[in-house]
Amino acid sequence: MLKEFKSFAMRGNVVDLAIGVVIGAAFGKIIDSVVADLIMPVIGALTGGLDFSNYYLPLSGAVNSALAYQDAKKSGAVLGYGNFITVLISFLIIAWVLFLVMKAINRLNAGKAKAAPEPTRQEALLMEIRDLLAKKPQA
Repeated sequence: MLKEFKSFAMRGNVVDLAIGVVIGAAFGKIIDSVVADLIMPVIGALTGGLDFSNYYLPLSGAVNSALAYQDAKKSGAVLGYGNFITVLISFLIIAWVLFLVMKAINRLNAGKAKAAPEPTRQEALLMEIRDLLAKKPQA
């Protein structure tokens, strides 16, 4: 059974998928940093210093609405819509970048598409005979 598992785990598709997941996780961290450290501060500055990550609605009476979001979560139930907005922006950026990557890959693959090879002399003669037979009136 160990040998069978090893052959399964070392298949090309499984290894490729594992590499893709690791790279995707690292890419996700980069995008999270871009959103949290670059984009959201700019949006906050444009909106008068608003910090979306601390926007929430308290769902419990024990939650003080003046607390930061992380502290409010510890106090009781809260609806963190500001954090959701940040995650949504992150998702949209990831989706857009993946769209651009796939578009570039498709463009490269389209350029590599080969034209059909020229038919051999025998194939050309057979096609000519086929065309002549198709034109011949049926008796």
